[in-house]
Amino acid sequence: MPNLTNLLQMLLAIFIGVVGSILFIYLHLPLPWLLGAIFTSSLAMRFQNLPIQSPKIFSTPARIIIGLTIGSAFTPEILGNLHIYFFSILLIIPYTIIVAFAGMYYYYKVLNFDKRTAFFSSMPGGVIEMVILGEQLKANTSKITLVQSSRLLFIVLTLPFIIQYIFHIDISGNKLITVPLKEIYLMDFFFLAIIGVIGAIGAKKLNISAAYLIGPMILSIIAFSSGFVHSKPPDELLKFVQVIFGTIIGFTFKGVTLKVIIKTLIGTFGHFIILALVSAIFISIVYFAFDFPIISVLLAFSPGGQAEINLIAILVAANIPYITIHHIVRLFIVMNIAPLLAKRIKD
Repeated sequence: MPNLTNLLQMLLAIFIGVVGSILFIYLHLPLPWLLGAIFTSSLAMRFQNLPIQSPKIFSTPARIIIGLTIGSAFTPEILGNLHIYFFSILLIIPYTIIVAFAGMYYYYKVLNFDKRTAFFSSMPGGVIEMVILGEQLKANTSKITLVQSSRLLFIVLTLPFIIQYIFHIDISGNKLITVPLKEIYLMDFFFLAIIGVIGAIGAKKLNISAAYLIGPMILSIIAFSSGFVHSKPPDELLKFVQVIFGTIIGFTFKGVTLKVIIKTLIGTFGHFIILALVSAIFISIVYFAFDFPIISVLLAFSPGGQAEINLIAILVAANIPYITIHHIVRLFIVMNIAPLLAKRIKD
């Protein structure tokens, strides 16, 4: 647990994030609560004498809230239609493999990473998970951290602008599937809080990947699809979640020199182009073959973080079950196949 000084520094960082969010709302920019917080916190953390630090302790409750919100989208009607997504979900397997090995080739041949570092740098999984696996197999964890964080940053920063300015879909955050706090039934609210904590703890004990999101999501799906709970999570909590993630992302390169940041971003931009091209191919195949909504397909085949992509999906009121299932399958492939393949790689 952080002491009072650390907590105050985190709260100051969150406040700076909120200031950025308000600025982005005023400028009518997309996803203001998330991108505004990223903007001001990334600027603030360059001032070394400023008494702020990343509010990472708030990441767990933020992920629980996202998990509960995802689960609230799984109505009985949607669960009954999941079979129509089968072939689209199946395409996640070749998509993940191509993305991983194309990225590995780029980092190994172009940026001269050793093979294992190149492998974990290219895998479309969570930053923390890839660093842990890379450390176990003697890869360069500092490179993996910088590269994976850059991938997340590129995707989180570009997707909202693509959605709003290319597809002309409002992403100001006004299409939330949640409801205002004043409309929440209090008993539902407390029940969601309880199953959120139980789901997170249970999933963590079972060593499930992305436990703090997946565990609450599973229990939330059961609660909403059975009709036991009707009230959606409140809007205000989703705004809080956006500011938290935005502030944490803004601190990604804290302690790293500007020269290294620029070098990393330039180096990983080539991989980002590869990701964009591969994603565009698979998005086109699914869109034209199955005629699913383009935004849902775009988010389903975007190799970003599970929490961040689902957060964007919630804010644009996309087909959340469709998107979530695709990312769970991708995460399952990465977390179960990556360690096995990495052990066979010889430098």
